Amino acid sequence: MFDPDFTRGTDKYFLKTKQIIERHGDVRATYAIFMRVPIILAPRLMREWLEWVAKERKIEITIDMPKSEGDYVGGGEPLAFISGSMMDLADLETHILQKIGPACVAAHNAYRMCRDLPKVSFLAMDARHCAGAEMAEMMAYAASVGSQAAQRDVGAIGFMGNATDSNARYFGNKEGLGTMPHALVGYAGSTVRAAEMLYELFPDELLVVLVDYFGKEITDSLAVCRRFAAVAGEGRLALRLDTHGGRYIEGLDPGESYAVLVRHKAEAIQQYRTEAGLRWLVGTGVSAAAVWRLREVLDDAGFDKVKIIASSGFNPAKCRIMASAAAPIDIIGTGSYLPDRWEDTYATADVVEYDGRPSVKIGREFLLASWQHFKKVSAVR
Repeated sequence: MFDPDFTRGTDKYFLKTKQIIERHGDVRATYAIFMRVPIILAPRLMREWLEWVAKERKIEITIDMPKSEGDYVGGGEPLAFISGSMMDLADLETHILQKIGPACVAAHNAYRMCRDLPKVSFLAMDARHCAGAEMAEMMAYAASVGSQAAQRDVGAIGFMGNATDSNARYFGNKEGLGTMPHALVGYAGSTVRAAEMLYELFPDELLVVLVDYFGKEITDSLAVCRRFAAVAGEGRLALRLDTHGGRYIEGLDPGESYAVLVRHKAEAIQQYRTEAGLRWLVGTGVSAAAVWRLREVLDDAGFDKVKIIASSGFNPAKCRIMASAAAPIDIIGTGSYLPDRWEDTYATADVVEYDGRPSVKIGREFLLASWQHFKKVSAVR
């Protein structure tokens, strides 16, 4: 249910504009919505809200979309044209922009991650990083849109689900997906015991075990595999690496990390890298070398069907590095498709027509040209 008193969150100058129009006379206006950065179009939450406003206020609002949900839209290219009484639309702009900008940028980030790692499944674990339920819904929706776009464009597996029940519907699920937090391992006293507790209550689900709590990623991974050998042999066991950036996983150091990559993907370290890129390849935390090392150990011990889940800071840039190293990841848990530069999420609106009279502020003529082109194309259809 949307907030019926939403105008309390509307920019004051829009409310003043509404009062001025009420006194001096209404016009029919068309707003062009655009962003300054390339995005994947994710307009559903905005559209649903506008449709609710139209129904509640018993007004007419026309929403014209030059492109469809999931399409690529370049910077400065209109996302939507919204037309109606200027009196009716004047106090809606704040909320229109809030509901479309962040979703589009997050969808683009999710798209890039899925495109770069098309054979990897993703789990949206962003809820803890969101500022409340409204943002969490927006980000889950955005991940689903970006995922579907990558599935369409490159045949990616994409996002398999998210971490909360409330937004599972965006991924075609009835419930959220979850594994175990570090707190459960601490409570259990050992990684194996935590796995036993989880399996006891949820024996039919994929058994996913965190293996970095005690800093013994290799030792504890093998211990879990041996304890659940039958489950591992059926491919129903997954080990999750979430090692923080303050240390290497068990058995690795800078030299050994380079050696691991040389054995599997030497060309990945023969290219120029930023400091962040080098860290993701051979540094501390969940690096490409760490993933490769765990895969080596599992395969050598006969646990080749055990899956590897990687998490910890998997944003689009880190996913691109993992792709260059062909890191053998089965699933990535991520909340890092959320925009890290919030200024990039700012959508903007300009009126391009008043009662059929074309007009736009200097410097935004490209919006007016887009609106006139859209009208011509629509008339031909």
